[in-house]
Amino acid sequence: MANIKFVKENIEAIAADGANLRIKAMENGIDLYTWKGKMMNCGGYGQCSTCIVEITEGLENISPRTDVENRKFKKKPSTYRLACQALVNGPISVVTKP
Repeated sequence: MANIKFVKENIEAIAADGANLRIKAMENGIDLYTWKGKMMNCGGYGQCSTCIVEITEGLENISPRTDVENRKFKKKPSTYRLACQALVNGPISVVTKP
């Protein structure tokens, strides 16, 4: 089991190992999207880049970046992830809309 702390929202969620970060956020009422993202998100397929989060703690407890993320985040810090592509395998802290 993994604890996910959503820093800005001050909410902690519990997830099974391998849980998708976007799905766990949505299940816990966490708003991942800006206004534009709400109108144009791809539904979790990694195509729109609107569910960007920053992993502030526990980066070793999340799946490696996918090829999609590597292409989209060439100039971003390694802590930036797409929530829809990230699988949680241990405790992490997440900042939404970095």
